[in-house]
Amino acid sequence: MNVLFVCTGNTCRSPMAEVLLKEKAPQLHVQSAGIFAQPNEGANDNAIQVLKQRGLQLVHSSQPVTKKLLKWADIVFAMTETHKELLLDQFPKYKDKYFTLIEYTLDTTTAEESIDIADPFGGDISLYKKTLSELEQHIDAFITKTDA
Repeated sequence: MNVLFVCTGNTCRSPMAEVLLKEKAPQLHVQSAGIFAQPNEGANDNAIQVLKQRGLQLVHSSQPVTKKLLKWADIVFAMTETHKELLLDQFPKYKDKYFTLIEYTLDTTTAEESIDIADPFGGDISLYKKTLSELEQHIDAFITKTDA
């Protein structure tokens, strides 16, 4: 299975999610990209640090979302509803692949919480730890749901 994580700049949330899923389900093919990403930017220092504290290495070069990536992906996890809407507007052909990570893993008939993963960009290390924990919770749920 090919999994693509999408956030805004491809320097915080989506690369963190990519590293987590690769570690937890190495049989999957995983990439990340950003709606407004500039090519070849490094990951955010705080994202690198919180993953390092978990024993994970984040070596990353940002990339924008492209038709080629969307065609490659079997499933595309947006970090927010807004990211998903932008994907739908810009690349409607792949609409059946788009989910927010939280919407995919929660029972939406009973869930009343936000389906967005909060953006830690500009925040302190504790905010990045909180984001990493939230990502891990939903990645674990995705693995369980798909038997990955």
